[in-house]
Amino acid sequence: MEFLSTGTIILFIVLLFIFSGIYTVQQGTIAVITMFGKYKRIASPGLNIKIPFIEKIYRRISIQNRSAEMQFHAITIDQANVDFKTMLLYTVHDENEESIKNVAFKFIDDKSLMQALIRTIEGSIRAFVATKRQSEILGLRSEIIFHVKDQIDAQLESWGYHLIDLQVNDISFDEEIMKSMAKVVSSNNLKAAAENEGQALLITKTKAAEAEGNAIKIAAEADKQASKLRGEGVALFREEVAKGVASAAKEMKDAQLDAAFILFSMWTESIKHFAESGKGNTIFLDGSIDKMQRTMQELMSITDGKND
Repeated sequence: MEFLSTGTIILFIVLLFIFSGIYTVQQGTIAVITMFGKYKRIASPGLNIKIPFIEKIYRRISIQNRSAEMQFHAITIDQANVDFKTMLLYTVHDENEESIKNVAFKFIDDKSLMQALIRTIEGSIRAFVATKRQSEILGLRSEIIFHVKDQIDAQLESWGYHLIDLQVNDISFDEEIMKSMAKVVSSNNLKAAAENEGQALLITKTKAAEAEGNAIKIAAEADKQASKLRGEGVALFREEVAKGVASAAKEMKDAQLDAAFILFSMWTESIKHFAESGKGNTIFLDGSIDKMQRTMQELMSITDGKND
């Protein structure tokens, strides 16, 4: 019984020794192993074995992405206070042994790391903002991010970290500056609206003037064409009248009839036409026999000239 008791104790000790050397590393983390306080190696996720009571797990380091929010203010070159709300996303640079060693031993704890990281980013943004005017800041979000990454990437790499993203979520100014900026925007909008309205009115008036000019031109061309046609019609009418009178006078002469008959007929027809179309106007006509005979002689002379 004494032997069994001793054997059981020894077996228990052996099993305890073996199991104390077995450990697991969770996915997304890497374990840093030290021996007598000195760095020995790193252990990947899964089941691992270490020398019991000699090797120790110094620290388990997460290689997953981490995020942190920051709020701080900066001053522009024209002495305007700017408040920033940012979110940074960072992670361990890589899973190489050197990077893991930097993460494990550069800072005493995560609190110290975060304090250094936040102050470094704040300092970089403040230095950039100090070279810009307050009117420029709102349009420089991308430039601010590029500047910060360019300035601190090397520093973070020496700590074993890498800055994945920096988002500037909010940029605000003092209340008085915000009010003045709102007034500037409002006045610029009113100015732009007035300019647009003026341009629209100018275009409307220009188009109306062009349309009126085109209408006048078209009307003038129409009047010109109408006058030409009226003139041609009057000329043709007169020519036909002259031909008819001359023909009638010639026929009466050949028939040895008194020309006064046709003149009288023409006279009565003219009086009838004036009465029907005169619309109340007063027309004075020379109805003397001498005048009619003189007109008849002129028509006869025209006919004789044509016959020759």
